[in-house]
Amino acid sequence: MSDRVINFGAGPSALPEEVLAEACEGLLNFQNTGIGIAEISHRSADFDRFIREVEENVRILLQLPQNYKVLFAQGGGTAQFSAVVLNMLARYRSRAGTVEKPAMDYVVTGSWSEKAMKEAKRLGTERRPTITSPIATGYRNNFSHDPALIYYCANETVDGVEFDDHLQSSTSFPFDSLPDDAPLVADYSSAFMSRPIPCIERHAVIYAGAQKNIGPAGLTIIIVRDEWSNVLDNSIPLCLSYKALVDSRSLYNTPPVLSIYITGLVLRRMLKMGEHYGRSKEKTLHYYAEFTAKKASKVYAALEGGEARGVFKGKVPQGSGSKMNIVFDVVGGEDRLKQFMSGAEQRGMKGIKGHRSVGGIRISLYNAITEDQVDRLVQYMNEFV
Repeated sequence: MSDRVINFGAGPSALPEEVLAEACEGLLNFQNTGIGIAEISHRSADFDRFIREVEENVRILLQLPQNYKVLFAQGGGTAQFSAVVLNMLARYRSRAGTVEKPAMDYVVTGSWSEKAMKEAKRLGTERRPTITSPIATGYRNNFSHDPALIYYCANETVDGVEFDDHLQSSTSFPFDSLPDDAPLVADYSSAFMSRPIPCIERHAVIYAGAQKNIGPAGLTIIIVRDEWSNVLDNSIPLCLSYKALVDSRSLYNTPPVLSIYITGLVLRRMLKMGEHYGRSKEKTLHYYAEFTAKKASKVYAALEGGEARGVFKGKVPQGSGSKMNIVFDVVGGEDRLKQFMSGAEQRGMKGIKGHRSVGGIRISLYNAITEDQVDRLVQYMNEFV
């Protein structure tokens, strides 16, 4: 559609146009049922078949071991800040036979891991090996001996930093430094389905809001290893209980049906795209990882060129910059920042303003952003003086 702009927003993010068009049809008639997806019963056989397909495609794309449950919930990542703590503490108490609150280790690399840590502190006790970027190393041998959980955020959407997914990199997450059997929890929201998850079998819980790479706001996908999905504890509200979600097959209450539907369409398309580019279903995320890296390298090259001209200034230490959310400042103060944003909007590009807490510019390169769209942005960055 010629009247659509390029949405570089951090979320809710751009979605593929063909998916949006198909979703419009589904709003009127979901898979030839004669009922729109927003009207259909979440307990109907038709929707049950669809949500099971979504689950299976999540498993295929992530190459998820069979001893994990895939759950669909509401409340976003913020609800998981609480759910993770309550479920993991209950599991720890049942295993250790104690009512004491154990340590919970939070690796703080930005705004979202800090918010998660603060919620852990409010609900229990926490001990955090705090760092300011993934390039730091001092925390790696500072984990508690027997924590209830170790928590990290794979990609910090606000701050524009990420852990490298190459395990040999100095900025990768230190899986080899973790205490034996320590439950690992990861917020993968803004990196979910953009690349394979390293050491996925090492994790106890992985969660992600859908509104970055795979769907609209309203859906949170939670991946829980079996031994952490069967805890029944009166301290956990049922709407946050992983066991309640498992026992009800994610239908304890009405799930976000429309969000699940659009997410399912996106996952179908991802598998088709992988096949189109010669990848097996199991290797589809390798294609998306390469696609993301290619887009990001173009933007970072334009940023470096702008730094050399004295018009841009990077905000992230070299080596820990996000490939999903690239952040920088425009040199010259607020007026120059507004000039850059106005010029982008005149060229049909929106959503580039940095988070309100940090300002500046943020370019989000989620899966639906095409290479041609990135090229238009890069051309503008190179021309900006």
